[in-house]
Amino acid sequence: MACHRKDEDLEHAQPLHEAKPDVVRLDAGPVLELRDLSKSFPLSKGRVVHAVNSVSLTVHPGETVGVVGESGCGKTTLGRAVLRLTEPTSGQVMFEGQDMARLGGADLRRARKRMQVVFQDPSSSLNPRMTIGRILSEPLLVHGICRTKAEARARAEELLGLVGLLPQMADRYPHQISGGQRQRVGIARALSLEPSFIVLDEPVSALDVSIQGQIVNLLEDIQSRLGIGFLFVAHDLAVVRHISHRVVVMYLGRVMETADSDTLYTAPLHPYTRALLDAAPIPDPSVEKKTRRRALEGELPSPLRAPSGCVFRTRCPLADADCAREIPQLTEKRPGQSVACIKV
Repeated sequence: MACHRKDEDLEHAQPLHEAKPDVVRLDAGPVLELRDLSKSFPLSKGRVVHAVNSVSLTVHPGETVGVVGESGCGKTTLGRAVLRLTEPTSGQVMFEGQDMARLGGADLRRARKRMQVVFQDPSSSLNPRMTIGRILSEPLLVHGICRTKAEARARAEELLGLVGLLPQMADRYPHQISGGQRQRVGIARALSLEPSFIVLDEPVSALDVSIQGQIVNLLEDIQSRLGIGFLFVAHDLAVVRHISHRVVVMYLGRVMETADSDTLYTAPLHPYTRALLDAAPIPDPSVEKKTRRRALEGELPSPLRAPSGCVFRTRCPLADADCAREIPQLTEKRPGQSVACIKV
């Protein structure tokens, strides 16, 4: 081939896999369990923002749990609280059977080796002054996984191969590779410490649409090989449906509905879930043209002045006076499908 870039990992549009890999290990117990997790941010004049309110969920080895909702619903704060990047106000984060709030020192460092994160924007999460090889080698040396720089370099090149990049990428800087390749490096860095669980915070939203399928397929392949549990935070409903085994729908810090992916997308129960799915574009232009959109009424309320009772009632077509008085609890309406709505 007469091309000086022939050895690079040139990215092309790649379709999503037809089906999610079935590697969920329910018999092993959850790798992550949240129990009534809440996070509030106190402001001036006694005001409080309740970013996450009594969220409970589990993630098993090999399972992807998607968290979706509009901007400001609390999904990113939830991911940060899971990682203890922000301390929860109340509730528990149980990781591999241990209460994260009770861990400190060496125990916390060991837990954090097993719990990693891939951030939304790879450009801002990679040090521009470090080569890719050094970015991947540093955690290996800090945590004592590799004893020498040569050993760490060899392991860094293995990690690049695991995420579909060539070994020579190790000598480049982040600005010398594409956005999709930078996100692959971010995934490789998360994998470097051999985690059992990864928080994926909008991992494809900053990428071109033609590259998103490639990264999603990579994550699925890694999960099928390594059995890692994922908490996948995103707003793209199509991507969440494809990669997630179960989906959690959030609104103003509360869980509105949770179900397995196929059930939630084909038979949603909560009015908010129905509205989100109804607003999602359909790839087929002929079908999209004939589809009637039922837009939500009103604006998303401010978290500083959340509605009484059900937080969704000000935009809900089913709401009545009872909804203003009672906070709906997440209740199982069908096997494996729970809804926080007194009208469903």
